[in-house]
Amino acid sequence: MVRTTHRSRSLTAAAGALAAVALLAGCSGSSTGPATDPVAGSASDGSSGSSSSSSSPSPTSTPAELDVTPADGTKGVKPDQPVVVKAVTGSLDTVTVTDAKGAEVKGEVGSDGAWTSTARLAPSTGYTVTAAAKGEDGTPSTTTSTFSTLKPKVTATYGILNSGATVGVGMPVAIQFDSAVTTAKMRAEVEKRVKVTTNPKQPGAWGWLDSRQLMWRPSSYWKPGTTVSVSAPLTGLQTGPDKWIGNDDSASFTVGSAMVSTVDIKAHTMTVRRGGEVVKVIPVSTGRPGKLTETRSGTKVIIRKEGEVTMDSTTIGIPKGKPGYYKIDTKWNLRVTWTGEYLHAAPWSVGAQGSANVSHGCVNMSLANAQWMFENSKVGDVVKFTGSNRPFLPTEGIGVWQYSYKGWKAQSALV
Repeated sequence: MVRTTHRSRSLTAAAGALAAVALLAGCSGSSTGPATDPVAGSASDGSSGSSSSSSSPSPTSTPAELDVTPADGTKGVKPDQPVVVKAVTGSLDTVTVTDAKGAEVKGEVGSDGAWTSTARLAPSTGYTVTAAAKGEDGTPSTTTSTFSTLKPKVTATYGILNSGATVGVGMPVAIQFDSAVTTAKMRAEVEKRVKVTTNPKQPGAWGWLDSRQLMWRPSSYWKPGTTVSVSAPLTGLQTGPDKWIGNDDSASFTVGSAMVSTVDIKAHTMTVRRGGEVVKVIPVSTGRPGKLTETRSGTKVIIRKEGEVTMDSTTIGIPKGKPGYYKIDTKWNLRVTWTGEYLHAAPWSVGAQGSANVSHGCVNMSLANAQWMFENSKVGDVVKFTGSNRPFLPTEGIGVWQYSYKGWKAQSALV
């Protein structure tokens, strides 16, 4: 282990002379002077090494001797490597680790007297370590050093859905990564660091729909009026080979009224309830029989209110020129699956609404009913579908309610 040591002026003078000889001889190496020790361990292995000091002790003073890891000048430090500052002689007073913008890395002094960072570092970032200490005789000194973290091939990005919104009782906390969190261990590390706070308090659990989607749902639907806050301090976590997260995030949303609709595929009706009371029964036409067209049964939520949408059969594998091809503009669209199921207006199928299923999987309504549904719905409202043999798979939408609460808890990466 390389240590930072302050020598007397007589030794410093001798060292200066030796450094001059070394330079004349053309040899590589480090020189020492009255305020700067040799820079060691500057390779990207993150080993401990010496750092510079702003103190200039008198011949009789004895400043503290410090070990700093990573060493001064180190590059390519992994974000999960801790910063450690330890007084070998003397005592450590304060340590700060900051990036170029002045943001501090949290840390604490352990039982061994060493200061160790408790927060992960950000990738592609330079840091300065400043340590104040006292020697055994009380001589004060301040030591500084710098290092930088690795620049990954990919900086992992993510988002927290519905921040600032008022949502329905079925909308979970949803953290979506733009690319996979590739291993169970990495998903567990992410899950350990995220936190949900609800008011009023409600039991709930984290689980993964897939390797990209981490969600927290209550044991049953939210209580209307609940406020939900989520904290995701994920900077410095690895999510794949040479892929690291570079930011923290947080969000909050409010739960609105309890609107739960039930689409009876066989009866061709949608019954809308608010607060448990029926407010409207709408005649509908759903997907005609067939493995690609039958509407999926299961509990879905409204993912987005999209308004006008062009329905194109090429998105479900029916190209132009083939039987069943269509491309048509539609209004008052409420998306309930990522696979293309919507609630929307379909004036062309009004004759079948309430009596037959003729769509390609969507819920068809008249213009007036579709407009009413759109204007009275919000993201996160629950829509239950019954009566078909084609199941809704959880990953085809926000499918957290396809699990029992026990089953959902089993989706956690920590079990």
